Amino acid sequence: MDFDLSDDQRLLKDSVDRLMAETYGFEQRRAHMAQPDGWSRGSWAQFAELGLLGVTLPEAQGGFGGGLVEAMLVADAFGRSLVVEPYFAHAVLCAGLLRHAAEASVQDEMLPVLAAGESLFAFAHHERAARHCLSHVETTARLGEAGFVLEGRKSLVLHGDCADRLIVSARLSGGMRETNGIALFLVDAAATERRGYATQDGLRAAEITLDGVIAEVVLGLDAWPGLSRAVDEASAFLCAEAVGAMDALLALTVEYMKTRRQFGRAIGEFQVLQHRAVDMQVQLELARSMALYATMMAADPDEETRSRAISAARVQIGRSLRHVSEEAIQLHGGIGMTMEYRAGHYLKRLAMIEKSFGDTEAHLDRLAAMGTAW
Repeated sequence: MDFDLSDDQRLLKDSVDRLMAETYGFEQRRAHMAQPDGWSRGSWAQFAELGLLGVTLPEAQGGFGGGLVEAMLVADAFGRSLVVEPYFAHAVLCAGLLRHAAEASVQDEMLPVLAAGESLFAFAHHERAARHCLSHVETTARLGEAGFVLEGRKSLVLHGDCADRLIVSARLSGGMRETNGIALFLVDAAATERRGYATQDGLRAAEITLDGVIAEVVLGLDAWPGLSRAVDEASAFLCAEAVGAMDALLALTVEYMKTRRQFGRAIGEFQVLQHRAVDMQVQLELARSMALYATMMAADPDEETRSRAISAARVQIGRSLRHVSEEAIQLHGGIGMTMEYRAGHYLKRLAMIEKSFGDTEAHLDRLAAMGTAW
């Protein structure tokens, strides 16, 4: 199999890497987090101008015309720089939901708006009792005189506090963990009750209350196939982002080992610490190969085949990121946990990635249920 990038993909990678190097240093990131929304509208405009918000969308709908490989390249660069803008929520999750669950007429109307960054989208799906069950939906939808009326509460809605529109999952029928009966609706975020807060990794999230909210648009009344595919693609993006973060964290650790002196020598000269750094590199390469595998398999139309591959990737990457982040903190010592130093921020972001859409144990359970040993 050919893993070489095309000319267009190399150009995209170089452009994103250069943008991050020039505009997204550690101090700049802290300045972005201090802004009212917790991220920079200026950086968001740059992402839109470069076509990054629509990197997986067709050109006819205002997108870049790329695919999951292009998204992987963006994820790797964003992971290295610890980007706090709502890219994942807007350009990955919601773009995937619109592509896979919405009718063509809705896509033609909404995707150009999403790609241009004119309106910020967020996905309101997770509920407090769900744990790691993606199909757990208690929020209800009933047909009223003015349209579908939504009732329920959503938790941990990434960037839901500043979103203009919400894609909300609600149940039309079936038990609260059944895949049948789940629908997706587009809602004006201002019509909901929102409580925003910062997450541990520096992003933003919100608790959303839907109390008789009228849906603007019905995206899909049988939404599970599109929802599960969009989430699997989002998981592949997170895998690539984790690899970028681990790569940068390993480089930071090795550089620190070259400069930190103990007993009159740089600590990187001690063989036992060199071995630990090599073990980190091994885990990084294992994660990188599985991120590539997740990227290739995320577009598979067969749900079971795709889900098995994504869960296998998430298990290995969960193990790798834990090893790399914990070793990095140990090799740095106390400075690694300070807010003024970058290493601790990588640790927090990697920990949040590991918990997103099922932690390592949840994906192991998913593989076991499919009869797959890992």
